[in-house]
Amino acid sequence: MSNIMEVKFSAKSENESLARVIVASFAAKLDPTIDELSDIKTAVSEAVTNAIIHGYEEDESKFVHLRCELIENTIKIVVEDYGKGIEDVEEARQPMFTSKPELERSGMGFSFMESFMDDVQVASIVGEGTKVIMTKTIEIPK
Repeated sequence: MSNIMEVKFSAKSENESLARVIVASFAAKLDPTIDELSDIKTAVSEAVTNAIIHGYEEDESKFVHLRCELIENTIKIVVEDYGKGIEDVEEARQPMFTSKPELERSGMGFSFMESFMDDVQVASIVGEGTKVIMTKTIEIPK
């Protein structure tokens, strides 16, 4: 079983909830538990929020790209922006790190993604954008 979905939406904070709903609906085919679905939605929320706030600095004329793929009992989620990029990905992945302290951001986005998903990969080029790839395998009940 394999299925792919792609969508792009304006870099508006209100679209973070749209992304959560889209991914949750797409993931439903895997019959995740409520906890698994909540984990996926939280990780998507964090990745999309990072793209909007940090990647595009809330420039609503830009677009966040979301791609999901179901492979067997695994969901792969890609959130991508073509914004300013991350200078030091390893530093950005550290708990409590934020490039926007004036916005009172917690700096826990990547930490949340890593704790709720099985794998998180981040690729970023300054001036070109950031791609976050997250996977989660849904356990099949016996």
